[in-house]
Formats: sequence, structure tokens, C-alpha cells
Amino acid sequence: MKTTTKLRNLLKEDKLIVAPFILNALHAKIAEEVGFEAVYMTGCGTAAERGFSDVGLLTMTEMVANAKYIAQAVDIPVICDADTGYGNPINVRRTVREYEMAGVAGIHLEDQVFPKKCGFFEGKQVIPMEEHVQKIKAALDARTDPDFVIIARCDAYAVTGWEDTVKRCKAYIEAGADLVFVDGIKSKEDIDKYATDLKDMPRLYNGDLASTQEMNELGYKIMICGSTIWLIYKQVKDAFEELKSTGRVDPERYGTRWDVAGLMGLDEIYELESKFGSVEVTAD
Repeated sequence: MKTTTKLRNLLKEDKLIVAPFILNALHAKIAEEVGFEAVYMTGCGTAAERGFSDVGLLTMTEMVANAKYIAQAVDIPVICDADTGYGNPINVRRTVREYEMAGVAGIHLEDQVFPKKCGFFEGKQVIPMEEHVQKIKAALDARTDPDFVIIARCDAYAVTGWEDTVKRCKAYIEAGADLVFVDGIKSKEDIDKYATDLKDMPRLYNGDLASTQEMNELGYKIMICGSTIWLIYKQVKDAFEELKSTGRVDPERYGTRWDVAGLMGLDEIYELESKFGSVEVTAD
């Protein structure tokens, strides 16, 4: 079954889809092994792995390249950050096609001015609502797989206020978006307001302010969470500080090379080598 169809089927179920943040294919495979039914490729994390802050410095090509590696590594749906669509509605058409060809199950498109900023950074600006409506329509028109999920992200809350956010989300759903995603939610009160004022819309929540159980009870459809990038930063920094100060890292911190190799399919490689044999090259 296509991962787009898997995601559609999950959306039809009366339960929350929990998609942990992942930066790369390794993280995606770990999430799949643990038992998650979907993953979320974070734009912030993708940028950070390449040495950039999340302020619109990565190109669509760079984002899609990462998405392709991730989608090829797992059998579960991959939901991806597609930023602003990297231009106008015509650019959005190509963006949708490229992410589709990469094998992901869905993307979200935000209504920020390009170059965008992380939803929690200062200095965000949003485009007119009508302009993003056209982007959503262009995205829907561009997809070749009707199961490919288009999520409309709204960043207006910190810029133009809650009333405008609600108005925009309603317009995006009316334009045909499959879900809405209000970014910049900063409190439990925001979560409740989001659930109440947009209760008739399929909603995505980004964050860790509440448990997955609480978000499920509030009727959210997707929760992207786990803060992988912050977790990695803390764990790696602590390990490096320990190495610097003591001369070694406590072995209890580690998994093993065989844990990772097994996850990456080493046993299957050995089986294939046995099946097909190996060619030994000798010098003349």
C-alpha cells in the first residue's frame, strides 16, 4: 500500500496520529522500529543538520533530497515541512510534484512571507490570506496522487492575532486543504482555544505542551512532537563536555555499532551476499 494511502487511512480513524520529529533517515528508522505509524521531517532540523538556522536559507531541492532519503528508508508515512512552497502558486506546483516524486505522504505549506522564519522566531510576516488560498488551490491541482495530503499551515497568530488566524484557517479548509496547522502555539490555553474555535476542522498540533493522550481527547488529528533537535543537542553536548573534561564518554551512554548496523539492514546485506556470491578481483 502506498504511504499516501496509509496516511489517508490513519486520518479516517478516530485517533491521534503521533509523528515524531526526525532529521534524517536514521531517526525515521528508529521511530519506525519503536512502533510509530508516521514521522515528521522537520525543516528546522533539516536546516540545522546543514549548519543553518531556520530562516528560509535552504532551497526546495535540499529539502526534497532529505525527504527522499527518509521516505526510501521506511514503510510508514513521512509528513514534510515544505516551508512557503518556495515562491508563488506556480512554484508551489513544482514543490508538490517534487515532494510527491520523493515518496512522502504529505506536506504542509505556510502563509509566511518568503524568506520564512521558524514559527517561534521573532520577525515573522504573513502574506495576504487570498494569496495563500491560491497556493493551496495550486497545490491541490498539482498533485497526481489524490491521497497526497496537503496541510495548510497558518503563522498569523503572532503577527495579526487570533481572530485573523481563525478566519484564515476557515478559508484554507474551504479552499480544499486536508488539515490546518496553526503554528506558534505557546500555552495550554492556546491549545484549548485552538481545539474549541477550530473544532470542526481537522487540526495538526506542533509541540510538547501536552501529552499525546490529552491531544487525542481534544480531537486533534496529527501531533508532531518529540523535539528531536533539542534532544540531540543536549545529549551530544553533554557527551562532548564529558569527553573534554574526563577524557572518555561513559559507555552507558552508547548503543552499539551492531544496534545501528542491524537497523540499517546489515543482516539483509549478508543474505544477499550469500545468495549472489561475491566477485573476487585478482591482479593480472
